[in-house]
Amino acid sequence: MTTDDLLTPLLRGDRRALSRAITLVESTRPDHRERAGRLIAALPDSTALRIGLSGTPGVGKSTFIEAFGTMLTEQGLRVAVLAVDPSSTRSGGSILGDKTRMELLSRNPRAYVRPSPSSAHLGGVARRTREAIRLCEAAGHDVVLIETVGVGQSETLVAQMSDLFILLLAPAGGDELQGVKRGIMEMADLILVNKADGDLLSPARRTVADYAGALRLLRKRPQDPDGFPEAMPVSATTGAGLPEAWSCMRHLADWRREAGHFDRIRAEQARDWFMAELQGGLLAQLDAPDARARISDLGARVTQGALPPVEAARQMLDWLRQSR
Repeated sequence: MTTDDLLTPLLRGDRRALSRAITLVESTRPDHRERAGRLIAALPDSTALRIGLSGTPGVGKSTFIEAFGTMLTEQGLRVAVLAVDPSSTRSGGSILGDKTRMELLSRNPRAYVRPSPSSAHLGGVARRTREAIRLCEAAGHDVVLIETVGVGQSETLVAQMSDLFILLLAPAGGDELQGVKRGIMEMADLILVNKADGDLLSPARRTVADYAGALRLLRKRPQDPDGFPEAMPVSATTGAGLPEAWSCMRHLADWRREAGHFDRIRAEQARDWFMAELQGGLLAQLDAPDARARISDLGARVTQGALPPVEAARQMLDWLRQSR
């Protein structure tokens, strides 16, 4: 299937075309990369809302996304979910079980769920998540939810490719003071304390109060109106707090559009995308057969103690410059 053949059904919202397009952009074959580049370049601009969602494993991200996404589809919106599963560093495989965990949303005709392997890519997202976001937007989805691997405070790359960054936390997790630390906390636009129901309702409210106090200690950001970032309790099981959370998200997105921050953030996302592609292209040069042979030789000498690691790296960089 050529790029032109794929573009037309994609813009019509064809689910199979969307799946094939994402498979194309995830491919590492040189001819597929060229076709994927042409396809992405042909896509129109979009006003869809990109929402990144992060949180520690077990906090209920998939359960929250299913409940939240179902609520949005009931309001007439089309929702795409890009769920990134961690890849094994030993076998390279991933479970890709989000379609099983989001069984109802996966069957929803107004929703599209696509699990992808992280493939050891850092930052909690897959390498081609940016392209997948653009494809979902072109297919007519109003909201794109990016669920990250969920590995902790270093998981901030998703904030560079989303309009809103939501941090999902569990009540009484024992880490309320983490709110005063830099890192993932200062990236969040909205903190949602999940599982605020039953016996955990009171601990969830206390946790919200703790995080609200911690957020007030952070430096004010120009892209935030008064009262943001905000902490709120929600329950993915009962649905409590989900409408209020969505109202906060829409208010923040609308305010940023009116204040001009939305376009600036999108422009910064484009720049980050360029830098990521540039770095990926440079790293790909190390995967060439002659480069791998040179790396293997230098690595063996370092292992034997015949060459310091810093000197070996310098010689490899010199070799790359001379080979160009």
